[in-house]
Amino acid sequence: MGIATINPYTDKATRTFDQSTPGAIEAAIAGADSCFQEWKATSYIYRAALLRKVAALLLESKDELARLITSEMGKRISESFGEIELSSAIFTYYADHAEEFLADVPIATEKGEAFIRSSPVGVLLGIEPWNFPFYQVARFAAPNIMVGNTILLKHASNVPQCALAIQRIFHEAGAPHGLYTNLFIPGAQVARLLDDPRIKGASLTGGEEAGASLAAAAGKNLKKSVLELGGSDAFIVLEDADIDMAVHWGFIGRMNNTGQCCVASKRFIVLESVADEFTKKLIAQMSDLIVGDPMDARTQLGPLSSEQAAIHLVEQVKNAVSDGASVLLGGSRIEREGAFYEATILEGIKPGSPSSYQELFGPVAVIYRVPDEEAAISLANDSPFGLGGSVFSADIERAKRVADRIDTGMVFINHPTWTAPNLPFGGVKRSGYGRELSRLGIAEFVNKKLIRVSELGDPF
Repeated sequence: MGIATINPYTDKATRTFDQSTPGAIEAAIAGADSCFQEWKATSYIYRAALLRKVAALLLESKDELARLITSEMGKRISESFGEIELSSAIFTYYADHAEEFLADVPIATEKGEAFIRSSPVGVLLGIEPWNFPFYQVARFAAPNIMVGNTILLKHASNVPQCALAIQRIFHEAGAPHGLYTNLFIPGAQVARLLDDPRIKGASLTGGEEAGASLAAAAGKNLKKSVLELGGSDAFIVLEDADIDMAVHWGFIGRMNNTGQCCVASKRFIVLESVADEFTKKLIAQMSDLIVGDPMDARTQLGPLSSEQAAIHLVEQVKNAVSDGASVLLGGSRIEREGAFYEATILEGIKPGSPSSYQELFGPVAVIYRVPDEEAAISLANDSPFGLGGSVFSADIERAKRVADRIDTGMVFINHPTWTAPNLPFGGVKRSGYGRELSRLGIAEFVNKKLIRVSELGDPF
């Protein structure tokens, strides 16, 4: 059974690839394990030079790589360019800072010496999604390669050309055989890979079901895992917020990547006193977008990632209406070729209904009206997810107090949840565990080894 590129703008297959054979999988694991034995002994300077070369090659190939993203998962071309630039910045960030992050940490002792040394653990398995096919890989691979680990990567099945392009860039940068290896395997095969003792840990970005399966397999084998799963980010607008600014960022936070982002602004929780103004202006902002080819820079609304994604969103919106939602804008498929769905605004989903607990992965904003700050916090926390969130207020100290009470891994004030190389990324509850990016992200798959030196004959 092959792995296909299906362009969501046309719903037509353009290329197919064979799945990795059992022999190829064994060779990949053996190659990664063999490479680790040598890579772990290299210097940070040596590893950083490779990462800087990868970063440079990403920028040199930006046009080609951005077009691959757009053709395989439908991202608007301007956003695809931005993804490549961000991915390059992540490789550069860890090349610049890894040695500092991983430096020995001394421990004060009355006698002798003690310190914590950061050591690599071995071969790691990454399972990455389609919505940011280069960025997601960069934030997993860059820090772990700098640690001294080696990477096996199972990418989403609908972005095989992106997957191969990343492997090619590592090869062109001069990476040794086995440092970074792409695997074309179905998701059902991931758990079996974790039975292999040569693989020491795994990281997955994806859905709850896949995350639970990987966590179970890792737990059974006593291996570390990191999970970044779904999100239903609350976007709280307090009564003293700059409404025009909130609408501006709300639109960007919801429509980035056609709404197909784990940290997209999804639940707009607005205080009643400003809800009419906010809603009217958000409707105006999301209306009459230019729909078309995501390769065209003029396009404002491109397709979803696949026909199946569009069908699923149709069903979710239908269920939300059954749960009491009113459609203020959109609410239907766009009548044209491709996986298109209208920019949509819903209001009136009843808290506690099945729809209120779902993640809408597409260009659908849901507005909730609440009487006061306490109700906003309560509703924001009434979610199985805990990835990101936003608070909009003119009073920054007030916004900080609200942010502190939001049960998520990230909260942004006067901005939608966003990402940067130096900011830790991850969640709580059913949004997963562990962190990527920043100083925290490089510490997930590290042996924090205590080395204790005593004075001769000293029993401590």
